[in-house]
Amino acid sequence: MFDDDVLILKGDEVRALLQGQEHELMRTVRAAYEAHAGADSSLPQSTFLRFPQEPRNRIIALPAYLGQKFEVAGIKWIASFPGNHDAGLDRASAVIILNSAETGRPRAIIEGSIISAKRTAASAALAAMHLRGETGTFAAGLIGCGPINFEIARFLLKACPEVVAFHLYDRHEGSARRFEHKCRELSVDIEIVIEDDAESVLRCCPLVSFATTAPEPHIFALPERKAGTTLLHISLRDLSPELILSCDNVVDDIEHVCRAQTSVHLTEQLVGNRDFIRCTLADIFTGAAPARRDAETPVIFSPFGLGVLDLAVSQMVYERARAEGVGTTITSFLPDPWSQSKQEPILS
Repeated sequence: MFDDDVLILKGDEVRALLQGQEHELMRTVRAAYEAHAGADSSLPQSTFLRFPQEPRNRIIALPAYLGQKFEVAGIKWIASFPGNHDAGLDRASAVIILNSAETGRPRAIIEGSIISAKRTAASAALAAMHLRGETGTFAAGLIGCGPINFEIARFLLKACPEVVAFHLYDRHEGSARRFEHKCRELSVDIEIVIEDDAESVLRCCPLVSFATTAPEPHIFALPERKAGTTLLHISLRDLSPELILSCDNVVDDIEHVCRAQTSVHLTEQLVGNRDFIRCTLADIFTGAAPARRDAETPVIFSPFGLGVLDLAVSQMVYERARAEGVGTTITSFLPDPWSQSKQEPILS
């Protein structure tokens, strides 16, 4: 007899289950990348629901299956409405449905925005660990002062203890000030500097994370600085094709990132090929490619954001919730099998 129960996990429950789990999350995300690179996954292209009258708004469906130790299927349904900020709401909201890979039957409905932010930050921190060309203490730049870069800041402090300062820039100074205050909750020792523009961040930081809502490129060149720059291009549309072409490019999945008018997609359209993409992050994990092309060229990590990562982290959350008795269980969520159900009476 298969379990017909469905576990419901709210945002506060997900946050509590993942509190202090940064290293485990990074291990989970790395394992998901490696399973995907080993072709033990199914990852259809994400589907974008657009709103003709509000082109900035979108809801994206990311279905996926992930094998190896995970053996899970499911979908993330995530909305991005930038105007929510004006109403005091978060830009992103999401739900994740987990299905059994054995029967296809749903087994969990999980608040997804926290999982999405955590898996994005874990991915960024892994990239920083493996791509950064310099040694010793350094300042990290954060362009875009919202929830994603805040999680990236949290994970960088765990993954790269050499970080001694954050340099912030947001086109809304109030957002940068709020971000500064929240960063004090992460570390009382970290130095925090609010810059007047993105160029100032790029000039002084060897590692910079972009997590903005920019719809098109606004960074066209890098200021002159010492070698070893690493750009975590999380928001995907900040950098011009010309800048992309001048750098060493690493992505999460070549097929997925070359679409939806990302900077990488615009670059492909400009040159007519994908030869400028050197490898995936998983290629570096497995030793199939070196961490950097050379010591001088800036490296850019452009992750489209893969549904397999959401499933891997959701599976981790689901298992921890079951073990700790967290969440609300809806019993007998599914109907009885048709062959065993009583026939509905014929109405006269």
